[in-house]
Amino acid sequence: MSSSVVRPAVPDDGATPADLPALPAQYRAISTHLAIAPRVSVVIPAMNEAENLPYVFKTLPEWIHEVVLVDGNSTDATVAVARGLRPDVVVVPQHGRGKGDALITGFQACTGDIIVMVDADGSADGQEIVSYVSALVSGADFAKGSRFANGGGTDDMTPVRKLGNWALCTAVNAKFGARYTDLCYGYNAFWRHCLDEIDLDCTGFEVETLMNIRVVKAGLKVQEIPSHEYLRIHGASNLRAVRDGIRVLRVILKERSNRRALRVRAASAKLDPVRGEAS
Repeated sequence: MSSSVVRPAVPDDGATPADLPALPAQYRAISTHLAIAPRVSVVIPAMNEAENLPYVFKTLPEWIHEVVLVDGNSTDATVAVARGLRPDVVVVPQHGRGKGDALITGFQACTGDIIVMVDADGSADGQEIVSYVSALVSGADFAKGSRFANGGGTDDMTPVRKLGNWALCTAVNAKFGARYTDLCYGYNAFWRHCLDEIDLDCTGFEVETLMNIRVVKAGLKVQEIPSHEYLRIHGASNLRAVRDGIRVLRVILKERSNRRALRVRAASAKLDPVRGEAS
């Protein structure tokens, strides 16, 4: 882990909108062409993250449409802190378990045109959202954060996790024709319509991998966004490298099997069911 990287400065409590990251010229131009700026929803799954939320919320741009906080039955002041920081925050209780379940719950509650996934541990810089949104309004369907794209980085990956991420990413690229530089990263953004095309159905940390595979299978346009992952500020992560790595591998194998089955059915559908000849 690097100790030389300094977190970006965030506005203090007295900051004005003028002090916050400005919309990029490209975003403003395309929004003008569309006649209206897309509404941006930020989904934050959280469980006992009261100490980290002040930093997370301070880095979020003023111009976002809404923040949806999915509370995973926190026993600390997570919900109270969120409402104190942003009175208009949409708090959604999570009835299931796992990060995937929390994100799916949050996505369903969003009212924006664009949805951004942000972790609640303070590892993501909310000021990067402008880069994700700019990529989407410029034509991408899915803006995928990457810690290993040129300009990205991470302070929070052990050698074992880095090796595992590389191996799993290589497998996805080979099996599904993707060109990813990162796989298991939770900072992503996409147009709302993508949800209808990827139909998420998992509960754990494998959710990011499932999304990355299904956007490729759906033929959606993906653009990687260089992103820097910082250390968690307070508390400990629920991620377990070996356990969750196995879950990710299972998703890859299952999606590969499903893809093969679809090809077989598609080939069969081209044959005349009576004579066995091409119709």
